[in-house]
Amino acid sequence: MSLKIAIQKSGRLHDDSLKLLNDCGLGVKNGHNQLKSNAENFAAEVYFLRDDDIPQYVEDGVAHIGFVGENVLYEKNRSVDIVERVGFGKCRLSIAVGKNEDYTGPAYLDGKKIATSYPFLTQKFLTENGVNAEIHEISGSVELAPGIGLADAVCDLVSSGSTLFMNGLKEVQPILQSQAVLIKTKELQPDQQKLLDQLVFRIRSVRKAKRYKYVLLNAPNDALETVISLLPGMRSPTVLPLAESGWSSVHSVIEEDAFWTKIEQLKAAGAEGILVVPIEKMIM
Repeated sequence: MSLKIAIQKSGRLHDDSLKLLNDCGLGVKNGHNQLKSNAENFAAEVYFLRDDDIPQYVEDGVAHIGFVGENVLYEKNRSVDIVERVGFGKCRLSIAVGKNEDYTGPAYLDGKKIATSYPFLTQKFLTENGVNAEIHEISGSVELAPGIGLADAVCDLVSSGSTLFMNGLKEVQPILQSQAVLIKTKELQPDQQKLLDQLVFRIRSVRKAKRYKYVLLNAPNDALETVISLLPGMRSPTVLPLAESGWSSVHSVIEEDAFWTKIEQLKAAGAEGILVVPIEKMIM
């Protein structure tokens, strides 16, 4: 029994999905134009598919699980379960209009034409806001539609907004915040669920490690109480005596978001020789 995993064969989620699987120890290789690869260190097969097809394949059980953007998942509206949000591929689906337009809210779109590759999500937004607009489904280069007179507005994925700006548009209304998610079929067998549980455990360990740094420092013993109060660690910091009398070595972890603030506080408390090391895995 093996777990069949679907990931993008190309595109913005491919590299991060493959890297995450390999960080989890699966040993997956993707040769040129390869459609399937067997994991070397885990009972899994990886299928490289078009992102738009992944929700359907997972719903049908052709793939047991898959990595896909929330934007694609909700647009396709398939009956699958979200197992884990994995943190990469972040973007947003937004309404954009001409840069000189005075957008006053969803009512602005009433009676207008909207170009999009996401007709289901766009219509859902319009319906929820009581707006009657005409949707033009376009498979690519949506941002060109207003410039050639095909639409008055667009609903498209936005990361930095630079593509919109270059085409004389401005983002005015985010309708969905999206990131990559791990989805699963509703028909997993017990052995497959066990493999999925093992994989999710590894994914969480890898992701947690990315949010922390391992810190080693030297501190005078008369400052230890203050230093320890700044470094709670996973349970409590490790404190070891140095060969030099009156000094100790302190080992702990710091969350990435608080890293620089903590380092400044530690230096002010008398810490010296601060060494910061990345953490590859964190098992709680």
